[in-house]
Amino acid sequence: MAKTRPGKRDVDSYTIRGTNKVVKAGDCVLMKPSESNSAPYVARVEKIESDNRSSLTVRVRWYYRPEEAVGGRRQFHGAKELFLSDHFDTQSAHTIEGKCVVHTFKNYTKLDNVGAEDYYCRFEYKPASGAFLPDRVAVYCKCEMPYNPDDLMIQCDECKDWYHPACVDLTIEQAKQLAHFVCSEHGSDEDVKKPHKTPLTNVKVEPKRQKK
Repeated sequence: MAKTRPGKRDVDSYTIRGTNKVVKAGDCVLMKPSESNSAPYVARVEKIESDNRSSLTVRVRWYYRPEEAVGGRRQFHGAKELFLSDHFDTQSAHTIEGKCVVHTFKNYTKLDNVGAEDYYCRFEYKPASGAFLPDRVAVYCKCEMPYNPDDLMIQCDECKDWYHPACVDLTIEQAKQLAHFVCSEHGSDEDVKKPHKTPLTNVKVEPKRQKK
């Protein structure tokens, strides 16, 4: 835990201006960006302090968006994906615009509905070196890409591996109509795709799923 600086005292909470939302240490928040047309910054509050003039500051640990990190945004990065960095900072509490929730990757894939305040994190990021932790994750499909929870995938009935419809020459709509799917390595051409006339609710077609 960070030590309280001289002339400062710890504060248990802060109520965001113009709202009844209360922020405490450990909460994730949306912070005012430097440019008005940019998305808000996302950070985790480590502690809240007040000085002798009752000015409130927050010690935060920043989350980075993929486009802000080395390598930029890639195909497998979800729209709501963030990286927890080792970049700490102190900001005025008044720059907090709202609260949000940064889920673990596993918990995010279980959400029935993703709200505007929902994000997820599966990597830690070190801006100074450009390193990610973990430095390896499971890959799927013929394209051998990490899982993007925003993308629809279908599961082979035989090998149980997952595929992007486009990688097996299917459209999204065709994938949703499948009664069964067998990848090309485990079935004849006739067995690979078996369309059904009406949409099915029990087909293993998922826009979100857990990592293996």
